[in-house]
Amino acid sequence: MRPLRGCRGRGVVVGTVTLCLAAGWALQTPGGVSLVVPQPNINATVAQNILLSVEYSCRGAATIEWKHVSSWGTTKIAEWKSGNYVNISTVYKGRVTTFENGSIQLLNVGMRDAGYYFITVTEEYGTNTYGTIIVNVYEIIYEDLHFVAVVFAFLAAVSAILICFMWLCNKSLHLCQKKATHKLTASTTEEIELETIEC
Repeated sequence: MRPLRGCRGRGVVVGTVTLCLAAGWALQTPGGVSLVVPQPNINATVAQNILLSVEYSCRGAATIEWKHVSSWGTTKIAEWKSGNYVNISTVYKGRVTTFENGSIQLLNVGMRDAGYYFITVTEEYGTNTYGTIIVNVYEIIYEDLHFVAVVFAFLAAVSAILICFMWLCNKSLHLCQKKATHKLTASTTEEIELETIEC
């Protein structure tokens, strides 16, 4: 019986060692990519700069690709391989900054920049993962209020000038009427004096 127990104990040890070696080999085998999107929904206003933040990790070099999908269609924004080339679409030239962690920054966003932004991270061994960020772009309301305030101030100034002009016209009219009344009174007095002299 004793020799059997020793064989069984050795079998457990050999099995455990084999399992540990297999696990270690599996962990060292290339493959597998993970992607984290910390802010999947972004609200922005027109002319603002926004950061589409992501963080990926993989064992080998990765290729990152960003696309924008909206009611105007699908547009490829940028594609790059970590440590190598960066290819930015002509539509986004000068408006996009890429980062090593896979994030991109969009400068001076407009209403057409609203929509879905898809990132694809592809590892050199063929594994890939996807992420999505929704961007909502709103027009700046205070500019409309500023325009209304400027128009209101302009109309108030024009109204004030017209009121002053009407007041001056009214004063001038009163002065003219006073002069005319004074002349009329003077001429009437002269006529009465002449009639009195003639009599």
